[in-house]
Amino acid sequence: MKQQPAKIFVTRRLPAQVEKRMSMLFDVKFNYNDAPLSKEEIIRGCHGRNAVVTTISDQLDAKIIADLPSEVKLIAQFGNGVDNVDIKAAQSRGITITNTPSVLTQDTADLAMALIMSVPRRIVEGATLVARDGNWPGWSPNWMLGRRLGGKALGIIGLGRIGLAVAERAKAMGLKIHYYSRSRRPEQIEKKLDATYWTSLDEMLAEMDIVSLHTPHTSETFGLLNKNRLQLMKKDAFVVNVSRKELVDENALVKLIESGHLLGAGLDVFEDKDGVNPGLLALARENKVILTPHMASSTLEGRIEMGEIVILNIQVFMDSHKPPHRVLV
Repeated sequence: MKQQPAKIFVTRRLPAQVEKRMSMLFDVKFNYNDAPLSKEEIIRGCHGRNAVVTTISDQLDAKIIADLPSEVKLIAQFGNGVDNVDIKAAQSRGITITNTPSVLTQDTADLAMALIMSVPRRIVEGATLVARDGNWPGWSPNWMLGRRLGGKALGIIGLGRIGLAVAERAKAMGLKIHYYSRSRRPEQIEKKLDATYWTSLDEMLAEMDIVSLHTPHTSETFGLLNKNRLQLMKKDAFVVNVSRKELVDENALVKLIESGHLLGAGLDVFEDKDGVNPGLLALARENKVILTPHMASSTLEGRIEMGEIVILNIQVFMDSHKPPHRVLV
């Protein structure tokens, strides 16, 4: 007897190529409005479904997982992070969770490097100035002076896949690579990057010109760059964060930039529960901060590849095998 196709619910719109493939392989129910769903809407959408394809915008806490229909056996996250899912609650209900790791490494590293370049060289400020009306004061020796990248010390917090990709790009740009991580990288990697490992984050921060965050949000990393640590940083240093908003004390960061202690920041993630921090917005309008709308992973190629991995995870799971990208506590 021919096996019936898996019945899945997809909470957000995906690239057309991915939706087409899913429709060919599965019995799919899409959220055509593409608006973030409430908990009640997610539960209703999951009725009669074997699997739900979620994104970081879906908050699946213990209560919503407890209320999911019994047919749901797989939560296939479209994304690398699973901060939005109560993994223990899901596993206690016998629900498998998968994600799409490694896909976004190069795309995220590209944006991190773009911010590392854009903040000191005032690239966004200059481009905006020209685009405003096509006029500018014209060249002069002291106009639009930025800071040189070559020779600057880059401190990478978390030398995992993305941190490593950033380090490779930064070394090619002439930056000196330093890093702090839970574990030291093998000697051959350090040698290739000419990288310096620090056992103390505080000591590393005090010596860096640029600090770039590439670590997940956990109870240990929450508020990693708090007020005290930001104050340790050198005058005219700056922060880049394309990782998780919970890692940085935004209010402290704003005050240190306003005071002139820090040069600025490039942020792709920021606290947006009640709107972007007004202090950050003001600094962005003064060209002291660059804010991008959580677009580190936003490439068509990356999103299509993510979709293919989601499809693979669903297919393998529905064939009664362990999916290749299973998330465990």
